[in-house]
Amino acid sequence: MADKGNPLVTLRAWHRPLVVLAGVMGLLCAASLLGLLFDDRTLVNAPIWLKPFKFSVSVGTYALTLAWLLTHVRRGRRAGWWFGTVFAAGIGMDVGLLVWQLVVRDHTLHFNKATPADVAINNVVAAGAYTAWLMTAAVVVLLLFQRLPDRALNSALRWGTGLALAGMGVAMLMFSPSPAQRAVLDAGGKPSTFGAHSVGVEDGGPGLPVLGWSTVGGDMRIPHFAGIHALQVLPLAAFGLLLLARRYPVLSADVVRRRLVRIAGAGYAGLLVLLTWQAQRGQSIVHPDFRTLAAAFALAAAVVTAGAVVLRPRVSAEILRSAR
Repeated sequence: MADKGNPLVTLRAWHRPLVVLAGVMGLLCAASLLGLLFDDRTLVNAPIWLKPFKFSVSVGTYALTLAWLLTHVRRGRRAGWWFGTVFAAGIGMDVGLLVWQLVVRDHTLHFNKATPADVAINNVVAAGAYTAWLMTAAVVVLLLFQRLPDRALNSALRWGTGLALAGMGVAMLMFSPSPAQRAVLDAGGKPSTFGAHSVGVEDGGPGLPVLGWSTVGGDMRIPHFAGIHALQVLPLAAFGLLLLARRYPVLSADVVRRRLVRIAGAGYAGLLVLLTWQAQRGQSIVHPDFRTLAAAFALAAAVVTAGAVVLRPRVSAEILRSAR
């Protein structure tokens, strides 16, 4: 059993199916790198091994984080084990089908309705994604009933899993027809693909290196990515504050750090809304307009101001007195 007072528990205590999934993603990452080097095939203007590489890194990181997260579940531990196991099975199946569809069949995966086989594979992948979303939601509920020794970490885990759940939900907005698909539908036809990552432009256009996010239109992968990885960012922020507490006494109380984590969580939620709003307007992440820049500046100013207020000696002292 892991040490309850130590957040850095041994790997042996982590959720084994999720750790195995992370290990498989590590192998896929290595294979994808070799594929990028030696396989020159492309699909939708991108190397055929690029998407398996990105998914292996993202899913592997997410699986390890969720495995670590479940070590903090004391109430409902058996239920948590099953939630993690079903998550690993659903996402593992989806990544396997992604590799099969792209690398073996040389077909696109997401939004592909070209053949009955493509439709069937998409339906199975959708079922796996919905299952992962539900299991993450279940873990969020479990965390509501946990009490960790460090209140800042407790808040970080709740905010992180909640925002990860929201980030998964944002992906549902990708399943709207693109302009070209809408034209086919309006003409009474049946498009071979339905839905897109990009907004206002077709998928496969100019994009950022490696990430592939559109540089000429909106891209819903950006808020989706930001949301799901809140599960890593906010707990890391809590750990960072804990390390800084050794040098700055004002951070030594976990109630002060908890207040800062809550501010960071609220700011991250604002960032998720901002990125979604920008993408839905068909605006590239690298070409923000005045409204986007103004909203980003206002959000950053609000977060910095709130953090500065909490760190004022008089305010932090009042927080400590109210906690006692």
